[in-house]
Amino acid sequence: MRLSLSKLGVAVGSAAVALTAAAGVASADPVTDTTCNYGQVMAAVNDPSVTPPATAAQFNQSPMAQSYLRKFLAAPPAKRVQMEQEIQAMPQAAGFMGAIQNIANVCNNYPG
Repeated sequence: MRLSLSKLGVAVGSAAVALTAAAGVASADPVTDTTCNYGQVMAAVNDPSVTPPATAAQFNQSPMAQSYLRKFLAAPPAKRVQMEQEIQAMPQAAGFMGAIQNIANVCNNYPG
């Protein structure tokens, strides 16, 4: 199966939303130091008062993005730093920064 570049961009951009959504703890780098788990991040992603429904739908329709989020949350801090830098270097992620901030502000408010 071939994944088009545009679909890959959407998947990676969606992963950026969820990955950075894991930021719920104040620290030097809340993304890499997050204590949010997958369930908390997904609850924030799927809360329409936090994340635009179209953004949530993009993420929910991307097994690739969901897998990347799981890998990110399971990774040690040094690997998370590398993964975060990879995402930030992708132009497709720029449009998701507002949603990322919203999710980051609330993911720890959801039950784990």
